[in-house]
Amino acid sequence: MISKILVSQPKPASDKSPYYDLEKENGVSVCFRPFIKVVGISEKEFRAQRVNILDYTAVVFTSRHSIDYFFQMAKTMRVNIPETMKYFCVTETISLYIQKYVQYRKRKVFYGSTGKLADLIPLMVKHKAEKYLLPVSDVHTNEINTVLDAKELKYKECILYRTVSNDFEEGETFDYDLVVLFSPTGVNTLVKDFPDIAEKKVKIATFGPATATRAKEEKLNLVVEAPTPECPSMTAALKQYLVKEQKSK
Repeated sequence: MISKILVSQPKPASDKSPYYDLEKENGVSVCFRPFIKVVGISEKEFRAQRVNILDYTAVVFTSRHSIDYFFQMAKTMRVNIPETMKYFCVTETISLYIQKYVQYRKRKVFYGSTGKLADLIPLMVKHKAEKYLLPVSDVHTNEINTVLDAKELKYKECILYRTVSNDFEEGETFDYDLVVLFSPTGVNTLVKDFPDIAEKKVKIATFGPATATRAKEEKLNLVVEAPTPECPSMTAALKQYLVKEQKSK
């Protein structure tokens, strides 16, 4: 029986998280601990990419991480970002986060209305004369590059941060019946820190096909896969599994 679940993500900021509903409705304990963390690259690594921030007139932000590490690198390199710099963000939420670093002016900040990259591109095309800087993680898809190339926009991609394992410390308690994983890197962390996890048959839930594939490669005891048409969220998939488990008692 499942009594204790480990979710490999930070603890929700809101008390209204569906994970708390899962606890109440199914009589389980849900704990949170990130398996991965994001860290910035060094100034030396950035310089090796031969990127001069002031050569660009606009920056494209796809996440809060890209904002954090862009402005942190600028500060490290003592680069004063001009007030004329324009910012293009995939969502309004991300655009508002820029206020953490600069005075927010709508005339210089642009964002899409749907949260999808395709919705942001037309705005960038309207500003085709800009030279765009695109901060990304060391692991990313080429989706945005393909679109920008097709529109013949002038841009430069630069790596500013990376995702790394958030390893378990020696002596850290691990007494969970089911572990929820959200990325292949999370699977790697689990297997690295607990090499006998497959033999112990600890139950595993995964979100996303890439995560599930990596779990299967490690021969983990995969019992829940999400999303599915029936269960589009991880909490819905977990609830379905716990209900079935209760019925099989």
